[in-house]
Amino acid sequence: MGERQPGWARPTLLAIALLAALSYGWGMSGAALEPFYGAAARSMSGSWHDFFFGAFDPAGTVTVDKLPGALWPQALSLRIFGFHVWALVLPQVLEGVLTVLVLHRAVRRLAGPVAGIVAAAVLAASPVTVALNRGNVSDSLLILLTVLAADATSAAIVSGRLRSLLLAGVWVGLAFQAKMVQAWLILPALAIAYLAAAPAPRLWVRARYVALAGAVTAAVSLSWMTVVSLIPHADRPYVDGTQNDSVFSQVFDYNGIARLSHGKTVSGAGHTAAFLARQAQGAGSASNIAEHVAPSWHRLLDGVYGRDVAWLAPAAAIALVGVLLASRGSGREDPRRAAVILWGVWLAILGVAFSDGIYLHSYYVAALAPAIAALCGAGAAVAWERREDPRVSRTFVGTLSISIAYGVFLLRDGVGVPAWLTPTAIGLGVGSASAVFVAIARPSLSKRPRARGSVALGSGALLACALLLPAVASALMVTRGLGPFAVPFEPASATESRAEAKHANAVSAQIVEAISSEYEAPWAFAIDTSQLAAPYIQATGREVLPIGGFEGGIPAPTVSQLRGYVSSGKVRAFLVPGGERDPRLEWVYAHCKRTEATTGGRVPLVLYDCGGAS
Repeated sequence: MGERQPGWARPTLLAIALLAALSYGWGMSGAALEPFYGAAARSMSGSWHDFFFGAFDPAGTVTVDKLPGALWPQALSLRIFGFHVWALVLPQVLEGVLTVLVLHRAVRRLAGPVAGIVAAAVLAASPVTVALNRGNVSDSLLILLTVLAADATSAAIVSGRLRSLLLAGVWVGLAFQAKMVQAWLILPALAIAYLAAAPAPRLWVRARYVALAGAVTAAVSLSWMTVVSLIPHADRPYVDGTQNDSVFSQVFDYNGIARLSHGKTVSGAGHTAAFLARQAQGAGSASNIAEHVAPSWHRLLDGVYGRDVAWLAPAAAIALVGVLLASRGSGREDPRRAAVILWGVWLAILGVAFSDGIYLHSYYVAALAPAIAALCGAGAAVAWERREDPRVSRTFVGTLSISIAYGVFLLRDGVGVPAWLTPTAIGLGVGSASAVFVAIARPSLSKRPRARGSVALGSGALLACALLLPAVASALMVTRGLGPFAVPFEPASATESRAEAKHANAVSAQIVEAISSEYEAPWAFAIDTSQLAAPYIQATGREVLPIGGFEGGIPAPTVSQLRGYVSSGKVRAFLVPGGERDPRLEWVYAHCKRTEATTGGRVPLVLYDCGGAS
């Protein structure tokens, strides 16, 4: 089904891809970066040792608190082009455009060219997709690799070839390197779709192929972790997020089991630094607001998460049911039914996981966007093929009308919504729906070309109107220079705080220069946690020794190591919060000279001179 394309398909896809590239890449020289990932990518770009292990700091004392797969493209880009903001963002722009193209191919294989084009357009217009690909976080690569896995599974469903299914396992394994266990959440969707629709006549044969693909997934997923675990501890950075320096603990405890619980302490991180606990209590950006939305069944259907990704979720759900009903009696191997099974299970599993999980950044829900887009595409294709059936036309028009009404509902608590947007959506929606229903109500519709033309025109207008709301939200995110940690129509205070962060790079560089010139040492200074070290490393590429890793509670460096660094002259200055009950900082308070230099901001820091410490 998917290989035959009409002449209009390729130019349309090219136009969608170009618009996606423009929206993702517009203004990327001034993008607001996530400094923790930016610092790690800069550190990794300067040393192949740091590159392989995913070291957070240039000296390679500690890793990032996740697997480094998504940072490898960024580090390579910086190694090739030098440190520039656009060089950090470029890999995500390319990954986002490739995701649009691969999703089109995956959906087209099973549901036809109309479905593929609609899916590509819906994904490209999704605000969370646009926001995600305008920054430097790991989910862009995760989504590309998982969509590649869906594409390979779709090819296996059509052809029955084992190698295509094994390739899907490779893609999921590589996605694991980017986002760990989250990549495995799509495995049931791939397996169920293949078991349900692959051409192999016997179920046990299909099950064996799925088991082989699962073995490939496990082997690729665990390959890097296994190699790192075999390297002596002294020859690699300490693994952040762990108390035992084990990358397996980092992945399956700190980034796995602990994040499924609803407690406040992340296992493996130790005791969170006191200043981080105080900081979490204050008001923050839209991303922080999203993190504090309580888990619930409707968590993703309203508020910040809803405005991110849920605009066409009702349409996707109706399309799923509609395609299943339309494919009754078509046989087990019906490809369109296989498509909605694959993407429907994908959407259901991730939806449940995100609705109940904790530590849910707003951009995490971008993983739902491909499934919503694919289901909408499959439903639109069925509606187009059966457009002369009045029942199908009514269902299609009703679905789009519900989508428009739901979009208007999502706008109700947004900030900075253009005054013209809601009345325009309502006016166009009511007018187009009325025109279609009037045309359908006329007798002998199939014999009236003018009536059929009215239905087609009105349906097209409704489809454009349903895409208008998320497309405008996406366009405003581009023109307002927003990225992954933003949501459409967020509070003005969040936008302002993010704008301030863009200018913090120069301030961080000035602080490093001032301390380095006053207290000369190979390392600029030491600081509490990787979070506080990040902006300084990102701005300068100098070693700023992080104490305690991302959360502040890992046992690296130890007090003995700190004393060794000081006595050897590697580091002299310490920029740390006052009054922390951490043995390493208590050693600094007791043995180093407190200066008059302090920083302001949300976390006031005090400069200590440890040049005379023993």
